[in-house]
Amino acid sequence: MLPRATVQTPAFMPVGTQGTVKAMTFEEVWELGFRIILGNTYHLYLRPGSERIARAGELPKFIGWDGAMLTDSGGYQVFSLKDLRKITEEGVHFRSTLDGSKHLFSPERVMEIEHELGADVIMAFDECPPYPATWQYMNDSVERTHRWLERCKERHTELGGDASGHHLFGIVQGGLYEDLRAKSAEFVGSLDFAGVAIGGVSVGEPPEEMVKQVAFTAPMLPKDRPRYLMGVGTPQDILNAVAHGIDMFDCVLPTRMARNGTLYTSQGRVHIPNAKWADDDGPIDPECSCKTCQRHSAAYLRHLHKCNEILYSRLATYHNLAYYAKLMEDIRAAITAGKFEELRQNRLAALASPEKP
Repeated sequence: MLPRATVQTPAFMPVGTQGTVKAMTFEEVWELGFRIILGNTYHLYLRPGSERIARAGELPKFIGWDGAMLTDSGGYQVFSLKDLRKITEEGVHFRSTLDGSKHLFSPERVMEIEHELGADVIMAFDECPPYPATWQYMNDSVERTHRWLERCKERHTELGGDASGHHLFGIVQGGLYEDLRAKSAEFVGSLDFAGVAIGGVSVGEPPEEMVKQVAFTAPMLPKDRPRYLMGVGTPQDILNAVAHGIDMFDCVLPTRMARNGTLYTSQGRVHIPNAKWADDDGPIDPECSCKTCQRHSAAYLRHLHKCNEILYSRLATYHNLAYYAKLMEDIRAAITAGKFEELRQNRLAALASPEKP
């Protein structure tokens, strides 16, 4: 239970990087059943600015969202800047991609920014190392991340701690090295964060390696706190990660794939530009009760996509998020009924089916 909403887990968080879930209104996000969304500290800090958002009454009020918010620390974004950033013990010095201005993200400054943004869940500042990386590089990175986590926790406490309504999550790193993952999980678990995340996956490693690291790391995380798998979000990944005890997910995948023409259905993925849909007067998914499927045909969606109409992105995104909302609802119900493994196998089989010509 968070200050702004009760979030049932396992939960998927639609990504609202710059204060918007692309192509959706927040009324639509809410009516689909989502009660928590994600915002990005790096992007919101640069534009429109965390101080401006704070003056407006924090991020949920600024954007008109009635539910809960999670802000990531911006770590992934600043570390992906490569030639525009420099990592030191103090933090990360970087240049804005908007105007070239110089900035510093230190653990302390990131905590201040996230408190200004006012999310219910805020993420600690960690180093997100590249893939591949040597054991020595990764070990140095993990140890630096641990020092930064301690500094995050100290500054968070000075700003009011979890009692301020902003609950701090720590992040486990370690890349593909199980000894480092184990060390990091033990350290982060000892700091009494409100929740613990698995970071540093889905950063270019083979999918089987990501699955392996989640399966290895998740059982070592505290069982009395939410477990969050950052940036991972295919339906297959969600189903398999839930089997290992993961509670929270986020990913741009459902919204991005919708805009690019790929839709999730009860029969697997479909690619709407394919000619087979040109004369299909039925819904893209006959088993889906979302407004897109209830009102519009597959042929109409294909027509809109071919014409580059804005309405296509709206309708397709709504459908994909409806699919994700129903997936999470079904997962929670199956867990309660003791039938999760049956559900997992059935859904994985459907997702593995190729699109019929």
